[in-house]
Amino acid sequence: MKLYCLSSDAAKPCFVLSFKELLIMLDCGLSAHSVLNFLPLPPVPSTRLASLPNYTPPHVNDPLLEGELKECCGRVFVDSVPEFCPPLDKVVDFSQLDVILISNYTCMMALPFITEDTGFKGQVYATEPTLQIGRFYLEELSEWVSGSGGGAGAAKRWKELVHLLPPPLASALRPRAWRRLFSPGALARALSRVRVVGYDERVDIYGALDATAVSSGFCLGSANWVLRSAHEKVAYVSGSSTLTTHPRPINQAALRGADLLVLAALTQTPAHNPDHMLGDLCVHATVTLRAGGSVLCPVYPSGVLYDLLECLSAHLEGAGLAHVPLYVVSPVADSSLAYSNILAEWVSVGKQARVYLPEEPFPHAALVRAGRLKHARSLHDDAFSADFRQPCVVFCGHPSLRFGAAVHLVELWANNPAHAIIFTEPDFPHAEALAPFQPLSMKAFHCPIDTSLNYSQANKLVRELRPRELALPEQYAASGGTAAGGGAAASGGAGGTRPHIGADVPTVVVRRGAARSLGLRAGLRAAPLTAALRVRDARLELVAPAACGTPGTEAAPAPVLHWSALDVEALVRALAREGVSEARVEAGADGCIVHLPRHDTLVHVERHATHVFCEGRSDVRQALRRALAACLPHI
Repeated sequence: MKLYCLSSDAAKPCFVLSFKELLIMLDCGLSAHSVLNFLPLPPVPSTRLASLPNYTPPHVNDPLLEGELKECCGRVFVDSVPEFCPPLDKVVDFSQLDVILISNYTCMMALPFITEDTGFKGQVYATEPTLQIGRFYLEELSEWVSGSGGGAGAAKRWKELVHLLPPPLASALRPRAWRRLFSPGALARALSRVRVVGYDERVDIYGALDATAVSSGFCLGSANWVLRSAHEKVAYVSGSSTLTTHPRPINQAALRGADLLVLAALTQTPAHNPDHMLGDLCVHATVTLRAGGSVLCPVYPSGVLYDLLECLSAHLEGAGLAHVPLYVVSPVADSSLAYSNILAEWVSVGKQARVYLPEEPFPHAALVRAGRLKHARSLHDDAFSADFRQPCVVFCGHPSLRFGAAVHLVELWANNPAHAIIFTEPDFPHAEALAPFQPLSMKAFHCPIDTSLNYSQANKLVRELRPRELALPEQYAASGGTAAGGGAAASGGAGGTRPHIGADVPTVVVRRGAARSLGLRAGLRAAPLTAALRVRDARLELVAPAACGTPGTEAAPAPVLHWSALDVEALVRALAREGVSEARVEAGADGCIVHLPRHDTLVHVERHATHVFCEGRSDVRQALRRALAACLPHI
């Protein structure tokens, strides 16, 4: 068994597990930190951004670089359509992937990069909310980027001179591997490959193992995956939460006793309590609105947005500001808000109880009916423009402030100190997101809300689940450590110690681009057995043999068990003794091929397996069987 890590961002994981001769991809997260190195794409032309001065590195006179770099307040940006950092594509051949298991909609954004134009022929599994809300995320992202001046030429020359550029461009991670966003057609084809599964539904993976999605408690439809074979159990814990929010609670029982636990997507803001941040947001919004200013919240079209609408609307009503309108601006705003209220089986018990009253699980519909919440596809919708009034609270994308309606609103309100922008999404550092808009007069608040496991909760979870072995990204390991295990669980980061996972179990640290071998169930032994092999619907099954013969009949010969690697020269000699001559041996990169041209037969000998392709007569097959048996030790 081997585990490969293809992502540089532990919060957007992408692993490949080689298990039971299958290649299983666990999540396909897309790192978007690279977009912070680009200038924003405003929905309408921006005079300020267009007038920024060009930047040329000292002592460099390259006409191909002209116009690719701009300078703003001492920071250099790339003037081009933003590019993203997909998972590594040279470590594992994507065409050989057998299955992709997706844990939640935040970890599927790179799916088109994996499945399209790569020769991918496998299966993709996710829960229904993960598929549908992931579709909202991807469609919004595609429309924001393609609809915001996406026809500009791509800037490429700067990547050849990145070592001459000032930071942070100089330290950009793998800029030559950055890619533009996929086309709408590729997005539609990728999503059409996804097969929907329910919680606790067992999915057969080519007869070799079963995969089961169990609730992770992080967001609507989020799942942890449990892989079971006859003797092993692997648990993949990604984007999980033990807090009480709107999703169904985490199912810990299904994860206990795993031979291997793969841990990923812990909180990105371990020093910030989500409840405290939500309270701070409500206070900052109330103070701003009372002073006559408006509030901008750059958010994704789902997830924490549902909690923000519910909590902020109730807080404003209690503060006497129920007349302040709430706006959600997104190409998928209508679909996202409507879809969230028909997911009764995927929400918490408290939300489910409201369905039987009958009431909507979320208050969106009631706020719309009362006229307090309005949504629109864009800022330029006629109905929205006619109804827009201030002060107000606007929720729109994108949290990076590089494309989407938020870019235009920041440009519009930047010089007014009465307005405020409140960052709640943890994916992007707020100071870097605001860098191309400096100098900025409007107030900026950082209230990151990340409900996924913090380090203390993750350490406690690992102790309760008691796996035989733990695998985690290097970002979660102790400083400078290659493998933890047996150490104390550090969780706070006090005294300069970086928070990390330090459970008392053998731990394997997986680095980006590297493979780590994992040994499960050391100590298993082989023994001969008598059974019948049943092959049906491409599934192999060992069943008890038929009843023994009647008394007095001759007993069947004892079964023979062969083992060890095959000696090719000994095989050729054994074939000659059986009368099968003219064997040709060809050496290859992965073993040897014994070719019997007269009998239309190939024997492919690899290090760990031997494959026989025989179209000849039955006597040739019997001779092959005897020759192979004669070359191997047996009991």
